[in-house]
Amino acid sequence: MTDTTNTPLLDRVRSPADLRELSESDLPQLAEELRRDLVDAVSRTGGHLGAGLGVVELTVALHYVFDTPSDRVIWDVGHQAYPHKILTGRREAMRTVRQEGGLSGFAKRKESEYDPFGAGHSSTSISAGLGMAVARDLSGGRNNVVAVIGDGAMSAGMAYEAMNNAGALDARLIVILNDNDMSIAPPTGAMSAYLARLVSGKAYRSLRHHAKAITEKLPDFMREGARRTEEFTRGFFTGGTMFEELGFYYVGPIDGHDLDHLLPVLKNVRDAKEGPILVHVVTKKGKGYAPAEASADKYHGVSKFDVVTGAQAKAKANAPSYTKVFAQSLIQEARDDEKIVAINAAMPNGTGLDLFGEVFPARTFDVGIAEQHAVTFAAGLASEGYKPFCAIYSTFLQRAYDQIVHDVAIQELPVRFAIDRAGFVGADGPTHAGSFDTGFLSALPGMVVMAASDEAELVHMVRTAAGYDEGPISFRYPRGNGVGVDMPARGQPLEIGKGRIVKEGSKVAILSFGSRLSDAVLAAEELDTFGLSTTVADARFAKPLDVDLLRRLSQNHEVLILLEEGASGGFAAHALEHLARNGLLDHGLKVRPLTMPDRFVDHAAPEAMIAQVGLDKAGIVDAVFRALGDGARRVLNA
Repeated sequence: MTDTTNTPLLDRVRSPADLRELSESDLPQLAEELRRDLVDAVSRTGGHLGAGLGVVELTVALHYVFDTPSDRVIWDVGHQAYPHKILTGRREAMRTVRQEGGLSGFAKRKESEYDPFGAGHSSTSISAGLGMAVARDLSGGRNNVVAVIGDGAMSAGMAYEAMNNAGALDARLIVILNDNDMSIAPPTGAMSAYLARLVSGKAYRSLRHHAKAITEKLPDFMREGARRTEEFTRGFFTGGTMFEELGFYYVGPIDGHDLDHLLPVLKNVRDAKEGPILVHVVTKKGKGYAPAEASADKYHGVSKFDVVTGAQAKAKANAPSYTKVFAQSLIQEARDDEKIVAINAAMPNGTGLDLFGEVFPARTFDVGIAEQHAVTFAAGLASEGYKPFCAIYSTFLQRAYDQIVHDVAIQELPVRFAIDRAGFVGADGPTHAGSFDTGFLSALPGMVVMAASDEAELVHMVRTAAGYDEGPISFRYPRGNGVGVDMPARGQPLEIGKGRIVKEGSKVAILSFGSRLSDAVLAAEELDTFGLSTTVADARFAKPLDVDLLRRLSQNHEVLILLEEGASGGFAAHALEHLARNGLLDHGLKVRPLTMPDRFVDHAAPEAMIAQVGLDKAGIVDAVFRALGDGARRVLNA
């Protein structure tokens, strides 16, 4: 990389309108400056880099050809939207991306008029774009709608549902397929570019339209033959038959890094007034930054790094990550049980199943960005006597809830759900926070719902799930490293529905579900110094609840704190319902649930987010004193 401060053309671009004042001959230099600025910005904050590097030229071309923000450009997921943010008036603020109070790492409607649709989860752009296109037509508008979606996101069924609907409606919608893995077909040089320009041009489209009109007048047997001949001829050169069958006019593949190829094709599809069009653009993830190009994941997500060497700054961990603990524990169990198999949805590294796959490649399945399929696939395996562990982030498991209900829970199939990234996840913000899994799983009859309070407990829960065959079972654990407890050589099966006492007291009880246990212990130690003898218990299970433990804590303490790093409606709600149904509140017990608030919490460091919503030590102590009333507060102030 060269000097990031030498960006004379980029310095002139405060908005896409400024970009459109440049000549086409200036655009390659602008793209190079944009790429350097992107690397410099992300090196200071960390974030998603590789996808953005791959779409620099495409981003420049889109804002040059289309009249944004009147023309809508929707970025699927948003990992690749950093160059877009730089060109749309947010260049200086890019040094705050994913930082507390700074820019979101994804497209966000409240952030800019150039972000017409927020994102965070994949495969939504075509559906959203189709909705915008139909709204435009109903309102008599004439603007363009462009959805940019990656080939990975195309593995999700929702993308095809949207394309099928768009084709049926014959909607004027442009989809850019950003193929950065060459998973469909690579460009074939000048001939490919020439053909793409030809078939996207008005003359070809007009000829094709008239040919279709003539074909409609032919007898049925000749009409079908003519249609298939046209599709075969174009599909032979372009490979787009599948998209044509969905009702899209296919153009490509074209080199997504060659502006001489991109600009004329985008102009042609911009000016086309008929039906949905898909432009297949082939790009290279990490393009233009050698360390990213050489990396296995193309620097998809990075911490702060040195621009010259590419070396990422990572703090040394004093405890193993929960993800690695899960993977190693599952490997240990799978050595003794050949029926154990592991499933992930396009996240082998994030879930740790890449490690499992190295040991058991034939028993590891990456189904792509298809969480619904992952769950029902696991159900099918379970129905044949296998022990599937379905490892999916909490935020992504939400997408498969219908399958969990109908294909797993109703049939009482023993699918094991390993739920990573439970709770706040920091810089990825509300779209990726694991907030709702305890609530939506605990509502299901027969579901066992566990949460690990530390890394040793996670080992026990993996062993427990491996040996549980009576129905579905889940266990959640947070992002990041453990708390540094002693680790068992192997997990021990837990008694289903039984928690544990961690510290004995007499006046205040804190019953924690999951990751807040360490702060509960610290809060108890502080409360003890004020003469408030405090019990701390680890619930372990939200379902079935440890009703004996709940009864004991409610009857023998004045205050009961129900603590969890999850949304209202989860563990605390179930515990409160049990207490109320069984008259355990009648003697004046002061119960205070501490959960995530009823709002989406903006991105910040996880510790800051936890403190902000009162789930840290200080928040727990404060909740106890508020429950006890003014007299206790005076003691605290003294």
